[in-house]
Amino acid sequence: MTRAAAETDVPTGPGLTVDGESLAFVPGQTLAAALVASGRVAWRTTRGGQRPRGVFCGIGVCYDCLVTVDGKRGQRACLVQARTGMAVATGEGDDE
Repeated sequence: MTRAAAETDVPTGPGLTVDGESLAFVPGQTLAAALVASGRVAWRTTRGGQRPRGVFCGIGVCYDCLVTVDGKRGQRACLVQARTGMAVATGEGDDE
């Protein structure tokens, strides 16, 4: 990887909020990518057994990465592009 490419992959400033906390992201990242890049690999749990869920398939097939975006529930974090100012709720413990 060239130095220029590496520098463009650095999150800049607080871009969105996740559960009320600021999260910086790299332009072009999905919500799932931004969450994983910040060290958060699971952001909800199943109803039965409270098993952790985060991104699994990464292509919108499995529904493991569901989040609420700007009040709209059931959004797949792996398909939603991160935008400045969006409010994301992870729905911990909520298996939609």
